[in-house]
Amino acid sequence: MEISFLSDIGKIRSTNQDYIQVFYNQKNCVLVLLADGMGGHKAGDVASKMTVKTLGFKWELTDFATSENIEQWFTKEIQSLNKEVYAKGLNKEFLGMGTTLEAVAIFSGTYTIAHVGDGRSYVLRSDKIIQLTQDHSFVNDLFLAGEITAEEAKNHPQKNIITRSIGMPDKVHIDVTTQAFLPGDYLLLSSDGLTNMVSDEEILKIVMSTQTIEEKVKDLIALANKNGGKDNITVSLIHFEKEDI
Repeated sequence: MEISFLSDIGKIRSTNQDYIQVFYNQKNCVLVLLADGMGGHKAGDVASKMTVKTLGFKWELTDFATSENIEQWFTKEIQSLNKEVYAKGLNKEFLGMGTTLEAVAIFSGTYTIAHVGDGRSYVLRSDKIIQLTQDHSFVNDLFLAGEITAEEAKNHPQKNIITRSIGMPDKVHIDVTTQAFLPGDYLLLSSDGLTNMVSDEEILKIVMSTQTIEEKVKDLIALANKNGGKDNITVSLIHFEKEDI
């Protein structure tokens, strides 16, 4: 298995409120965490780093070797984390802070994704790109209800309003799913700074190119910046090989 990740401030923002890191537990199983923070001043930075580092530290203490019980662990720990972020966000300095979260735990033959917010996870397989997550956003709710078209959703003025985040006052509903992977699969996690600037077709073309995995990640971020770079851009790309099954 190959993993590459990178975060970029983009062309417009003055700070990078995205945060990404890779952790290993006691059985050497991988957890990739990507958070896109929100809130005034440095509050978004604090929320994203707090989320990644807290959940990552807890992962390092586990001994999961298979996906059994991992969905329950994600749900329990993210709910606990939600309370911590909300409590810190009551302080004047960090008022109203929150963050999205893309988390993937990888085992032999499977991976489990936990998703909150409008970051995205995709699997790219046999020249196809398949979105594994649904955006938790006002605009996506309108689209799913049939009130707007997919094209209207792309350019909707309220596209940045999210309906779920880490740091909510009540329990946060977490989407958790376990999938099997095939040799050759790519798993892509990203903040919306990539997917708002780069189409699925463009992502597929870059990921399925003959370049190294590190070059592919750099090219995805470079294209997002070329297309406007209106937000922080964070990408993680994971390539599963035959020996990973």
